[in-house]
Amino acid sequence: MTTTDHIRNGIIEKLFTISNKEYLTALFQLVKNSPIDAETVKLTEEQIVMLNLSEKDIKEKKLIPHSQLDKSDLKWLKEL
Repeated sequence: MTTTDHIRNGIIEKLFTISNKEYLTALFQLVKNSPIDAETVKLTEEQIVMLNLSEKDIKEKKLIPHSQLDKSDLKWLKEL
């Protein structure tokens, strides 16, 4: 995986832990107003596998409510 991929994945992982709406809104505006390369993002084999697994979960209705996910994330974070 390239350095760019590591940075991007690190940002995405950290975003999942942020619950402050104002902070997320500010980040969204920053990203929205930033120039974006017209270059197509190349997915790694691992990312493609994860997306395919997600699609399978959706088709098989293996879903949980976001509120339940938040609760389990908080429990996990408190155990760290």
